[in-house]
Amino acid sequence: MARRPNLVNNATKRLQKKINDLIPDKIHQVITAAVREMVKGVLFGSKYTTLKKHNFQSINELEGQVENYVKYYSNTAAAEGAITGFGGFISGFADFPLWLTLKMKMLFAIANAYGFDVYDYKERLFILHIFQLTFSSKQHRNTIFKTVENWNLKVNSLPKSHKDFDWKTFQLEYRDFIDLAKLIQLIPGIGAVAGGLVNLRYTRRLGVNAMNAYRLRLYMDHKLLLNATQHPDIKSVKKV
Repeated sequence: MARRPNLVNNATKRLQKKINDLIPDKIHQVITAAVREMVKGVLFGSKYTTLKKHNFQSINELEGQVENYVKYYSNTAAAEGAITGFGGFISGFADFPLWLTLKMKMLFAIANAYGFDVYDYKERLFILHIFQLTFSSKQHRNTIFKTVENWNLKVNSLPKSHKDFDWKTFQLEYRDFIDLAKLIQLIPGIGAVAGGLVNLRYTRRLGVNAMNAYRLRLYMDHKLLLNATQHPDIKSVKKV
């Protein structure tokens, strides 16, 4: 995540920027609004936060459950991508909201398994950052990782409301990242194979990134807790 972009990454980013600069700003505004409302509907909708509490006896048991979530949602996303890709251009458009919903539901389930409160706005904001760690350019991923790596220090400086979140950058990074793969999915016939493989691969990668992000959170929280124990003047440390 922290590795600097290579020449190919930089060249790709410049090309994508040129293409986006050619698109009228009004179109960007429409797309941004559509993505924002779609993500908000999934991410901030209460129907996806009714999750049962887990009482795991060990970290191995916890991560065994998380791996089951990743496998389940990856396979489901692959099936969904194959079905929507089979119909070609028209049905291919249905893949966007369906796949997005599956990815967000998986992230909610993983966060809940690790013991983080998905009802908390800041935790949903963290989920958006995990999402961007997977579906962004190398340059943007470097920036997002610095925030994730130092979440306890950065969280209070982040947007206080989802209205203030940088949705335009979010949708541009996401769209640029999946554009080529999803264009292939719109081709009748091979679209089913492409849709299934792309959804499987990237949903699985998202799940692995989520596991590592929450491992990092637990590790950093543990370090803060140790520091607070050794230095009683340090306050407001949440024990996880």
